[in-house]
Amino acid sequence: MAKNVMLKFVNVARDMPQKRPPDLRRQDFNEIYGEYAREKAAEQSGRCSQCGVPYCQSHCPLHNNIPDWLRLTAEGRLQEAYEVSQATNTFPEICGRICPQDRLCEGNCVIEQSGHGTVTIGSVEKYITDTAFEEGWVKPITNAGERAESVGIIGAGPGGLAAADMLRRNGIQVSVYDRYDRAGGLMTYGIPGFKLEKDVVMKRIRQLEEGGVQFVLNCNVGEDIAFDAIRGRHDAVLIATGVYKTRELTGPGSGAEGIVRAIDFLTASNRKSFGDDVPEFDSGALNAKGKKVVVIGGGDTAMDCVRTAVRQGATSVKCLYRRDRANMPGSQREVANAEEEGVEFVWLSSPKGFTGDTVEGVMVQKMRLGQPDATGRQMPELIEGSDYVEEADLVIKALGFEPEDLPKLWGVEGLEVSRWGTIVADFRTHATSIEGVYACGDIQRGASLVVWAIRDGREAAEAMLEYINGAASVAAE
Repeated sequence: MAKNVMLKFVNVARDMPQKRPPDLRRQDFNEIYGEYAREKAAEQSGRCSQCGVPYCQSHCPLHNNIPDWLRLTAEGRLQEAYEVSQATNTFPEICGRICPQDRLCEGNCVIEQSGHGTVTIGSVEKYITDTAFEEGWVKPITNAGERAESVGIIGAGPGGLAAADMLRRNGIQVSVYDRYDRAGGLMTYGIPGFKLEKDVVMKRIRQLEEGGVQFVLNCNVGEDIAFDAIRGRHDAVLIATGVYKTRELTGPGSGAEGIVRAIDFLTASNRKSFGDDVPEFDSGALNAKGKKVVVIGGGDTAMDCVRTAVRQGATSVKCLYRRDRANMPGSQREVANAEEEGVEFVWLSSPKGFTGDTVEGVMVQKMRLGQPDATGRQMPELIEGSDYVEEADLVIKALGFEPEDLPKLWGVEGLEVSRWGTIVADFRTHATSIEGVYACGDIQRGASLVVWAIRDGREAAEAMLEYINGAASVAAE
C-alpha cells in the first residue's frame, strides 16, 4: 500500500522559504524570499489536510485547485502540479509572489484555524511555476485555428493580459493598447522588484507577444487614438485601464514641493531598475536618498513606498495611518517586513497640513477609534490638543486610487459609470451599457487585487467569445 504523503501538519511545522536578512535586503531591490528546494516544497505541501471542503480554494478569487496541486507537489509530480495550477490562473508565478495570502487562501486554511500554522500555499505556487519555466513546461500559446474576428483591449495590466491570453488560445486576433512604453501595468511600474522582479513579468509579456498578441504601446486613448476608432477596428472591446487617479490631500500647504504621488514615486524607481533615463529621480524630486520620508496611508501601496524609500537610502522612513495596526488594509506580512527593514509606523495619526513652501514637516493630528461606521469599522476621532509636527523632506501620498473620468477623457457617449466613477458592468459577463464593450478589473470594481483583475479578465474573455460566436452565427444565417 502506498505511503500517504499528506496530513503531515501534526508532525511537520510550517516553514517559509528563507528570508534574506534585513541589512542585506535593504541594499537592493531583489526579492526577499529564496526558493524552496524540491524536497522542502514537497514536505510543506504534504502538510495539507486535503479538506473535503477546502476553504483555501473557496476564498481564492480564482478558485484555484489548491489541494490538488499541493498533493501533486508532495508526490513529486511537479509538471502535473503546474498544469493544474495554470488551468485556473493565467499568472500563478505572479500571484504566488504578490497575493496577500494571509487574507485569502492561507488565512482560511483549516489547519491554521486548529493552531498548526497554515500551509505555505503562495510559496509553493511560486515554486512550481518557476520550476515550470526552468524545465520548459510552460508552452507557447497555441490555438486550434486562427479566426478573423478581433478584440481590442485597452490596458495592459493583469486583467487585460489575462483576457488576451484566453482570447488568443481561442484563435481571436488581439490588440492591446496601453499608455506606457512597456506592458504589465502596475505589475511593471507600480509593484517594486523586491516583491515582484521584473523579469518575471516580462517573461509572460514575451509569451503573449510570441503567441500573437499585438501590443500598441505609448498610446493614450482619447489623444493618440479615439475610442470610437478602436471600436471600429474590432468586433468587441475590453476596457481594462485600472484606476490611476490619486486621492488628494487637503489642508494648508498641501501643494508644497516635495509632496508627491505614490504612483509617480514607484514608477520612477521601477524605471531606474530597467535602466531608463528618469530625470525626476536623478534630480532628487522622486528619490528618497538622504531624506526624512513620511508616507501617508495604510494599504499595500503605502507598504511598497516605505520599503522602496528604505532601499533608496532615506535617513528615516515613517508611515502615518489614521487607524491602528489591526484595522489597516495592507498585508500584515508586509508591515512586518517593513518594520524589520527599519520603517517606523505612527498609528492613529492623520495629516492636518504641511509646513514650508518646499515641505519641511507634516502637521499631525492624533486620533482614537470611536464608534463603528456602516461597514463595521471603528471611525477615527480627533484627540483635541494632541497636534505636533513631524519633520519631513519628502511626503508620499498613498491614500488609494480612483477612476479617471473615462467618458469625458475619451469623448464616449452612453458609457454608464457609477457615482464613484467606475464603469457599470455586469459582474458575470462584464458587459457595459454599450453593446460589444466590456470592462474588467479595477475600472469596474474599484481599486483591488491583481488576482481579482485576473479573474475578471478571464470571465470577460469568455463572455466576449460568446458574443463573437453569437454574432458569427447570425451572420452565417
